[in-house]
Amino acid sequence: MTDPTNPTNPATAAERDLLAEIVAARAEIARLNSELDDLQMLYQGTIEHGEAVEDQLAESNILLQQTQRRLNEELAEAEKYIMGILPARRVEVPGTDWHFVPSTELGGDSFGYHEVDADRLAIYLLDVCGHGVGAALLSVTVINVLRSAALTNTDFCDPAAVLAALNETFPMERQNDMYFTIWYGVYQHSSRLLHYASGGHPPAILLRTAEDGIRQARELATPGMAIGVMPNVHYPSAVTELASGDCLLVLSDGVYEIEKAPGVPLEFNEFLEFVTAPDGDHPERIFNWVKSLAGTAALPDDFTLLRLRF
Repeated sequence: MTDPTNPTNPATAAERDLLAEIVAARAEIARLNSELDDLQMLYQGTIEHGEAVEDQLAESNILLQQTQRRLNEELAEAEKYIMGILPARRVEVPGTDWHFVPSTELGGDSFGYHEVDADRLAIYLLDVCGHGVGAALLSVTVINVLRSAALTNTDFCDPAAVLAALNETFPMERQNDMYFTIWYGVYQHSSRLLHYASGGHPPAILLRTAEDGIRQARELATPGMAIGVMPNVHYPSAVTELASGDCLLVLSDGVYEIEKAPGVPLEFNEFLEFVTAPDGDHPERIFNWVKSLAGTAALPDDFTLLRLRF
């Protein structure tokens, strides 16, 4: 029989090696079990955190959708208001027609006309730099000021005085660095005279048919800086007599400042050639022609065109 106390006994050495391996194996199993427990805890924590993140993202997405819906509703209301303050078309002389298409939901263009008194009609169109809510608010504010004659000590039958008063009332440093251009005219029925002035604005176009039947275009504008850029600006005015059958187009630069192809702008003379053709002064027809040349879903700027027939 072998003596297990004898260290040289081979059976005892083998048993000891086996026992050591078993102990080591159990220690390794214990370590692995501990790591597994840690991994399971980490996994569970990750799952719970992931679910919390998913819940938070879902809640944020719902809030974002609600906010977007509210903003869209408010923009729609603002657009409805702006369209609602546009003037009704006149049937009596001078008869009016117009076409107004903002490049975004809210543009910076606006226009109007109203009787200053029984003999005189004020006509105006303005273009605020930029687009969006800020430009639209300034545009609407200026239109309401003109409609209500809310410029103190100003003769609204004097275009130069109106522009000077607007320039002092709306300095760009008090309008979030926004300025605007404007064309303002006053037509006197009894004398058939049109007094006008412009501040950085495109010329109005007077269309008249000559004795030979050819329609001619004349640009009506005066030199003057955009409104709000700097104080104490002098705005000159001019006057012209209108004849029966004359047509006046008052417009923003978005009507003709487009590209027919990349880097190929529509020339102003091309625009004049179109509007002097038979029926070329119709606002909606002009819009469709310009849009076909641009070849885009929307024009790059507001399209605002007012036509008056005398």
